[in-house]
Amino acid sequence: MRAMGKSRVLFGVFGALVVVSAASAGGASTPGVTSKQILIGGTTPLSGPASAYAAVAKGADAYFKYVNDHGGVFGRSIKYKYEDDAYDPSQTIQRTRDLVQNEKVFAIYNTLGTEQNLAVRSYLNQLKVPQLLVASGASTWGNDFKKYPWTIGYQPSYKGEATIYGRYIAKTRPNARIGVLYQNDDYGKELVAGLQRGLGQKAKLIVSKQGYDVTDTDVKSQIARLKSKKANTLMVFATPKFAIQSYSSARLLGWRPLVFVNAVSSASNTMTIAALASSKRQTEGSISIAFNKDPVNPRWKGDKAVTLFRTILKKYNGGQGLTDVYNVYGMSSAFTLVDALKHAGKNPTRASVMRAVTHLDERNNPFVLPGIVIRTTPTDHFPIAQARLERYHNGNWVYFGSIVHIG
Repeated sequence: MRAMGKSRVLFGVFGALVVVSAASAGGASTPGVTSKQILIGGTTPLSGPASAYAAVAKGADAYFKYVNDHGGVFGRSIKYKYEDDAYDPSQTIQRTRDLVQNEKVFAIYNTLGTEQNLAVRSYLNQLKVPQLLVASGASTWGNDFKKYPWTIGYQPSYKGEATIYGRYIAKTRPNARIGVLYQNDDYGKELVAGLQRGLGQKAKLIVSKQGYDVTDTDVKSQIARLKSKKANTLMVFATPKFAIQSYSSARLLGWRPLVFVNAVSSASNTMTIAALASSKRQTEGSISIAFNKDPVNPRWKGDKAVTLFRTILKKYNGGQGLTDVYNVYGMSSAFTLVDALKHAGKNPTRASVMRAVTHLDERNNPFVLPGIVIRTTPTDHFPIAQARLERYHNGNWVYFGSIVHIG
């Protein structure tokens, strides 16, 4: 990704500030923690090509405000300061530096995007600033904890997710001709690798792989090339904007493959837009995975957690995003952070919160699907490692099969 090259240049300057910052922090009380408040921060794409994910931060922020109105954590309120990085790693670096060095946040939390989190991980780990519940499914957050002990993810790994798709195809579609659209960066490439792993000896079913850059205007040419290879199965490993374009571009070409759309773009509101941009027939039968409750799914009508979700958004976010599962994800993540802060003790330190997030055993998170346990250990840093397959039918996602482990 072109922005990533730029971020590496900036990181050299950014990293040079580490020694000075670390020295100035020595001997001070825990940054971001006062007798009345815990200040956390992070970046999210409030603008730019991935702005659909802004709800991830907004949902979390609304939940923190709800918690604050109910006593906070040991009497402290949680203040969540999230900055717009426009999904550009170079901006992630600048905003994160400001949050750490000038705002003096306790931790960086919920920063969204693989390249974005990679751009600041070394910096944060050198300063021993917690990089908590990263909003990215890159496997590195769990696999590389020994090298980066101050970083931990949250959602299921991309590789594990795509492995599930590969195994399902290998078992149920032996004559599949698979075309893959993927974002040409670490996020997209990991999904491709997971698909190949899941297919195993049937990886030859992949007839074409087409990448796109986040700065591209559209993916029309990529979809056309995949159709030209006579693919009948389309893997959409893309963010919402390009996932919607995948459906509309295929529709214009008169191509109707079975679509597997990665979880980060399978929100019901995204699928509704995709159907409007193409047709209901085009989106019918699409397959994805789910681990959070979908607020528009009839399955959760009257569910206490979804009712709470709506109540919180109405009071603390002006009622925006009531149909948006990304808001649910944000609340789920915020619930887990509050849980960790409670276990970090009455006088939390950066070290104690890291101990807490690496010893999770959360069976009561109301925003995840029943049966999913959010669990970590000192050697297992994948908080959510379970999900369910789902199929898009008549404008709603329908779960099928039992809970599957994402490894």
